[in-house]
Amino acid sequence: MKLNLSIFVAATMLIAGASAMGATNSGMGGASTANLSSMPAERSDPNNVNYAKYETRSTTRTYTTSGNTNGQSYYTSQPATTNRSQMYRGYNGTTTTRTATTNRNQTVRRTMKRKYYLAHPFFQPTEGKFGSITDIGYNTASYNLDFAPEGTMTDTKAKWSMDQIALKEDLSFGITDRFGLLLMGRYDSTEYKFNWSTAPDDKMTDDGFNIYGAGLQWRFTDNEKWIATLSAYYERQQDIANEFVLDLKAGYKVAKSTIYGIGRGWLMLFDEDMYGNGITGKTELGEVESMFIEYDGDAERTFFFEAGLGVFSVLDEDWTLNVEALFGHYDWHNQASIKGALGWQPNDWFALNLYAKTSFYDSADGKDLNFYGTEHGEWAYMGKVKLDKYRETSIGGQIIFYF
Repeated sequence: MKLNLSIFVAATMLIAGASAMGATNSGMGGASTANLSSMPAERSDPNNVNYAKYETRSTTRTYTTSGNTNGQSYYTSQPATTNRSQMYRGYNGTTTTRTATTNRNQTVRRTMKRKYYLAHPFFQPTEGKFGSITDIGYNTASYNLDFAPEGTMTDTKAKWSMDQIALKEDLSFGITDRFGLLLMGRYDSTEYKFNWSTAPDDKMTDDGFNIYGAGLQWRFTDNEKWIATLSAYYERQQDIANEFVLDLKAGYKVAKSTIYGIGRGWLMLFDEDMYGNGITGKTELGEVESMFIEYDGDAERTFFFEAGLGVFSVLDEDWTLNVEALFGHYDWHNQASIKGALGWQPNDWFALNLYAKTSFYDSADGKDLNFYGTEHGEWAYMGKVKLDKYRETSIGGQIIFYF
């Protein structure tokens, strides 16, 4: 009997959760994240340095010298960090020597605005500005299946796999310097496959605009040491679920890096009470038969949550590195993953961010699940199936504009 894949909910839903609402992590699978983000306000006083505080800590003070007829701010002491080009965008301010009547030399340096790193996990447009993140990613996931049927079954071993190309757009707007509006949508092209050990493979494809959402973000703390954001949004996954998500991030600034923690919670309102993975097709006699692997049989309202740590560092004037480790509980399984992203930003309005993410632990390995089948159009319990070698991986790039 040749069956074609048609029912695929939970694993795709978790991978589809890659719908980030703006930021460095396109995510995927059980470890998917919705990375809402934030950026500090720009100071309006021309006599003060805009520290773009999320980049680094600084204790250097500035003031306007009485002898400066142009009202230019000056540093009167060397900053603690010796390599200023790694903190400032193209620091090339002039250095002059003035001789006073006491014959004492004084060195002054012109101050410059620091760079807003668009791939930073706390990025957020300031008032009246837009941020655009176009994400092109390749996502893959797989696990092995070992069926233990109570009745007869022609093939009891298979490997399920998913390959997906996704195009996602995150658009953010600064309502104020501390509040931002988020809009997002994702189009994806996906192939699902059951590779049976002896029977022909079953596969199907799905293309479409499958995820969209909107939300708000609030940068409620930002000083010389700390930055923190709270975000809330709604997301719709077509034919799967409505999601309400709360996202909290807090970072501590050390030299050229920000060390931060992440906490997220999802309220999942599934379209159906049961979700899982399955196939359906016709027998040689033309009868429609289906098989369904149950992830959760009582999932009308389900809570997911995840937490983790990350580090964002300025490597050079134009280069950044972001590393995150996450652990999440996704109803029927737990997962741990790690992600790395390398960013290149040659100016203030454009950045390119390349990322890779993979899971390295999943509690689905060795888990026994129920599976069901249809006989003459009626569903019936058929036995147990064991999962093994659950893996998820994502690679891609983000094109980021700030205008």
